[in-house]
Amino acid sequence: MAAYYNEFDPYAAQWLRNLVEAGHIAPGDVDERSIEDVHPDDLKPYTQCHFFAGIGVWSLALRRAGWPDDRPVWTGSCPCQPFSSAGAGAGFDDERHLWPHFHWLIGERRPPVIFGEQVASKDADAWVDLVQADLEAMAYAFGAVPFPAAGVGAAHIRDRAYWVADANGHRQQARRLPVRPRRQVQTSAVEPGHGQAGSLANTERRHAAELAGQWARSGGAQGAGAPDKPEGRGSLPDPRPAGPVNGLWRDADWLFCRDGKWRPVEPGTFPLAHGATSRVGRLRAYGNALNLEAATQFIAAFSDL
Repeated sequence: MAAYYNEFDPYAAQWLRNLVEAGHIAPGDVDERSIEDVHPDDLKPYTQCHFFAGIGVWSLALRRAGWPDDRPVWTGSCPCQPFSSAGAGAGFDDERHLWPHFHWLIGERRPPVIFGEQVASKDADAWVDLVQADLEAMAYAFGAVPFPAAGVGAAHIRDRAYWVADANGHRQQARRLPVRPRRQVQTSAVEPGHGQAGSLANTERRHAAELAGQWARSGGAQGAGAPDKPEGRGSLPDPRPAGPVNGLWRDADWLFCRDGKWRPVEPGTFPLAHGATSRVGRLRAYGNALNLEAATQFIAAFSDL
């Protein structure tokens, strides 16, 4: 019943071991080999397999969505750099295009359910099309939906495309995930895996627009609650108020940054790049991680189908 975590970065791999030991993610083994060196027989003992595991967010999201550790599933967020606007734009020619290796392992082991994530942009559309075609050729039903982090309560965009492949017989007809009826936006925190799944229907940026609208209606920089002027600085703009539509981020702490902008962070956290030990490794690990709430709600929405 053990889980398998494949992560070639030593820093993130040790982080995974620490999380397993602390009981935060499913118990299992961490393999630091490249996915290119993994053989299908290596995976026989494992119920769950997490490729490109990072710091184990898929495992935590599965737990938060009510997915038991002993229920079979594979996850894999293939590297986004080949298809990201921030990358070199090499696409399928990039050596980090590792879907063919993941595809081969899936074909040999045939897991019942696979979850994945990729950057949501026109540059990645061809990649998603390839993944869909490959999985449907193996008789998986495939669904994909892009949505922003703002769709699950965050105060920023961070568009990502989440996808799922299901071998269950009653879902054999290939289709996109259905658009659910719109529900009222949550105005309070919700229990993990509940309450906000309906927001997955917002594949555009409706929530981001609502946030911006709230900011404009509050009077923008002239709104109430402007901070006192810090010593040695000029007049500062008022940070966007964290209001009810921020959902899980409604109690965000707002940091004033060197570029003159305010940015929200989780309550009680600290600026990672200032005074943090091993900050390069930590920033890289965090930067490659999933949005936990987005992954949780995507899994929960799939489980409700």
